[in-house]
Amino acid sequence: MSFVRTMATLAVGFAAARGLDRFQKMGGGAGLARAMQSAGSRAGIGSQVGALLERMQVIGGGAALKDNVGWLGPRAQATGDSAVMGVAGLMSALGAATWAGSGNARDLLGALGSGTPPGETMERNARLMIRAMVQAAKADGEIDAGERARLAEVLGDLSGDERALVEDEIARPVDIEALAAETGSYQRTAVYAASVMAIDIDSPAEVAYLDRLAEALHIGQAARTRIHQAMRLPQQLS
Repeated sequence: MSFVRTMATLAVGFAAARGLDRFQKMGGGAGLARAMQSAGSRAGIGSQVGALLERMQVIGGGAALKDNVGWLGPRAQATGDSAVMGVAGLMSALGAATWAGSGNARDLLGALGSGTPPGETMERNARLMIRAMVQAAKADGEIDAGERARLAEVLGDLSGDERALVEDEIARPVDIEALAAETGSYQRTAVYAASVMAIDIDSPAEVAYLDRLAEALHIGQAARTRIHQAMRLPQQLS
């Protein structure tokens, strides 16, 4: 059982559930897609994203991306470009939080692609990231039946405990205050960045969710701007 792997698989699941084109317009892929617009067709998307992550100074860059995609179960790997974009979106979020000073995000990012079993603290941190991602994805009240079915298919490689965690989080109501209360000071930027990855940056309801989350986490505009810049997103989301 590894909730670090669950975290990565969930990111792939969101990319598969929302569809690659939509995911690329969301926090999880928007900055990556924008930076790749001049790269031509989707052919070679893995090498393109890998090179981009290296330019973003994400720990491990393209090598870690390849290792992580290989670490996922066969159902997640079978999603193709969604697997690459989902993992890349998660890596860019954790890289952004690391750039904003989060040691927690740095440790989680280092664990991606690592064959070393994560420790108890890292597993707790991964569980918190999972909750942040799921809650943000529900910020507009929409994880429809079709998306849930595609998400469930990707999550099929997880253990019973791992699947149960994700399903329980999907069933829970959105509660920003409770999430903030469970977030330690050293986890705040990682929780915020993981949330950015899971929202649609063109959705007013979801951007408003990020505003409320940042306030509850006591994250100032300077830190938010730094995270958005690192993820190649607009400084002010709208």
